[in-house]
Amino acid sequence: MTESPSTTSDTKIQPTFRELGVLEQTARALADDGIERTFPIQSMALPLALAGGDIIGQAKTGTGKTLGFGVPLLQRIAAPGEEGSTGVPQALVVVPTRELAIQVGKDIERAGRYRRVRVITIYGGRAYEPQIEALVKGIEVVVGTPGRLIDLVGQGHLNLREVRVLVLDEADEMLDMGFLPDVEKIVAEIPEARQTMLFSATMPGKIVALAKSYMERPTHMRSHEDGDSATVDATEQHVWRAHPMDKMEIIARVLQADDRGLTLIFSRTKRRVQRIADDLVDRGFAAAAIHGDLGQGAREQAMRAFRHGKVDVLAATDVAARGIDVEGITHVINYECPDDEKTYIHRIGRTGRAGSSGVAVTMVDWADVARWQMIDRALKLPFAEPLETYSSSDHIYNGLGIPRSAVGTLPRSARVRKGLAAEELEDIGETGVAGGRARQGSRPPRGRSSSRTPAKGGSRERGGGGSREPAASAEGSQAGKRRRPRRRRRVGSGEPTRQVNS
Repeated sequence: MTESPSTTSDTKIQPTFRELGVLEQTARALADDGIERTFPIQSMALPLALAGGDIIGQAKTGTGKTLGFGVPLLQRIAAPGEEGSTGVPQALVVVPTRELAIQVGKDIERAGRYRRVRVITIYGGRAYEPQIEALVKGIEVVVGTPGRLIDLVGQGHLNLREVRVLVLDEADEMLDMGFLPDVEKIVAEIPEARQTMLFSATMPGKIVALAKSYMERPTHMRSHEDGDSATVDATEQHVWRAHPMDKMEIIARVLQADDRGLTLIFSRTKRRVQRIADDLVDRGFAAAAIHGDLGQGAREQAMRAFRHGKVDVLAATDVAARGIDVEGITHVINYECPDDEKTYIHRIGRTGRAGSSGVAVTMVDWADVARWQMIDRALKLPFAEPLETYSSSDHIYNGLGIPRSAVGTLPRSARVRKGLAAEELEDIGETGVAGGRARQGSRPPRGRSSSRTPAKGGSRERGGGGSREPAASAEGSQAGKRRRPRRRRRVGSGEPTRQVNS
């Protein structure tokens, strides 16, 4: 494995896509979207990738990796009407989550639109029929998650025998989510005579071993020096020790900061994510949630509303938020301390992307200070002792540009967003969800049944294929059934046994 020199400065003038030999139709499509000059990882990857070499790209999150492999991929396939085009997929991009599949597929399709390149995104939660129909009509590029890709290959609907370019994106995330065996099955279906590109934010040993197994003399390139911080330099970071009962008051004030744009709020659990979104809606904010208990239709509704600005606050779990790449995210809030430094990097990397600046606020419970200090040491951050913070603390207002008049609710005059209800909930024929739809942002009715904790052993929250979707709740199917009176046996000393209604 060879390695190219690291880029010592990301601020130097980068070459344009045309200067690097990108096809005119592709360069024109990018220019129409305001993209002319490359980012460092792109300028490093393109010369080798356009020549057909295998590459391993390692870069900070949010530095343009998608076009780093997407542009060379488009250059090496035959578009409809060109020699060699058969309608059978010629390129495959494997990603860990649904949201990332949607984003990558959209970026590649826009870059290839002047050549009429057909791109399909394949992931679980949606009905099989539209995906199968698109494959039958003809596709050049497939972007998908491992589970659904394996399902369609096994059913004979997806032919990978003509794939000439394979991309493994966010390889470290696929490793963390347990997708490595699935990836190996997919690679086994692809011809060995191919170009392989692997992109990852980190490079653990198993990823290096994977590269050696499936790549031919790959070139390993980094867009930053080993000594650089793994976090995005343009992100302003705040770390506060906060009391759980005061966190929503703090968040409500942060959301009223000057020049705040779209905001992501992360939490560990699905239930807390939903409660955060519901609480913020009650306080007058245009908020939505995205987590594994929602059907795919509801998740896509929330993402569209967030991307279109109908809601400007999105509460999310780590798994659901992987792959979110939305322009205009200015703030990221960690509701509690992340589990480890990789999670922290992933979370705050949603802002400060592609040269923009951002703000990250992390709230650490008293019990989590030791965990935070481990993250701080690992990333060499200057926040070993989080600042004790309350919703009335001066540094909240001074540090983030929050008006002194801000309180725990949004003034009615500032409630200008249309909200989640303004975004249509599409019926996508999703699998594993009763009725094909799931309600978003509404509380269950109060009562005994709504407070019960699901039994252990339920489905894991993963972003993969349809065979891994959460099953519909059995509790809902029992709703409305009349409970039969319980019968109890009472045994008295020396008396006959009798049954009575409880």
